[in-house]
Amino acid sequence: MKKLGFIGGGNMAEALARGLLARRVFKPSDLIASDVDPARRRKLSRGLKVPTTADNREVVAQARAIVLAVKPQMMDAVLAELRAAIRADRTRLFISIAAGVPIARIERALGPRARVIRVMPNAPAMVGHGMAALVRGSKATNADAGLALRIFKAVGDAVELDDERLLDAVTALSGSGPAYVYLFVKALADAAASEGLPPELALRMALQTIRGAEENMRRSPLSAEELIRIVASPGGTTEAALRRFAEAGFSDIVAGAVRAAAARSQELGRG
Repeated sequence: MKKLGFIGGGNMAEALARGLLARRVFKPSDLIASDVDPARRRKLSRGLKVPTTADNREVVAQARAIVLAVKPQMMDAVLAELRAAIRADRTRLFISIAAGVPIARIERALGPRARVIRVMPNAPAMVGHGMAALVRGSKATNADAGLALRIFKAVGDAVELDDERLLDAVTALSGSGPAYVYLFVKALADAAASEGLPPELALRMALQTIRGAEENMRRSPLSAEELIRIVASPGGTTEAALRRFAEAGFSDIVAGAVRAAAARSQELGRG
């Protein structure tokens, strides 16, 4: 028996497998992955030495825990296939990373004995700096949640939540959040370029500024407001910039964007 299987061998599955192997949580022989795309199977088998198959049922037959890493629109068909493949004498842990697919829907499809955990990861997992939140289903155990946390902490950080409804806020924050950061960095670099800096240098400086500020904020015991005050000397350049942010309603814009993403997540969850 394999310790962990992946149904769907796309970028997130590859990132998880790579992190688990790099941190020696599992060996390649502990894993198995299925995908309909031969190119994805070759990438996993050649690059990571992970056994692969085109047959989802083989993953169910061999793995104790299974990560459902398929697109949401494919989930119903995959779940129907898995339900037919589950043997009555075995239980499985299913860890779903399909955005917007609620636990109840997965449990109904897989049957009363299925142990289900739903996870909302994000794209930075592909570079080892992901943030994931998980919620366990009605049959999932403490050990199941512990395994899921180990899997996603191999590519960053992970937390467990008690209320599945909070995953809409998680989606709006960490799930969609990388795009907000990319947008801010682009705007920052574009603005500096308009002031005369070469575009490549402006982007380089913007990225390093974001990295340095993030690391300082992570290490410092001070609040965000206190850190801002340290940088924003009275009458200085930072104060002038922050005043313009306030006049443009920067905080309200961010809040509205997060609300819009959370609302869309709720709509997707309702199907």
